[in-house]
Amino acid sequence: MELTREQVQHIADLARLALSEEECALYREQLSAILEYFERLQELDTAAIPPTATVLPLSNVMRADEPVPPFPRESMLANAPAVKEGWFRVPAVLE
Repeated sequence: MELTREQVQHIADLARLALSEEECALYREQLSAILEYFERLQELDTAAIPPTATVLPLSNVMRADEPVPPFPRESMLANAPAVKEGWFRVPAVLE
């Protein structure tokens, strides 16, 4: 599928990209090649292939959530640039 310059410019406008003429020509060529590849994939007969979310076995990579004692306040505040009354002191962002 060959894209037109107008189609590439429309896609660039949707993505809020300002393209030069050279970039527009380059992206036209590249996007057209990608769409041609998808057209080739559409020709494959996938009727006998069941829908699959992933081909890898599902496994949980998270560690068990176990309660632990908190870090001592003094060690947490040791590297703070500013401390006031045992709390982090940060510049005000709201008036």
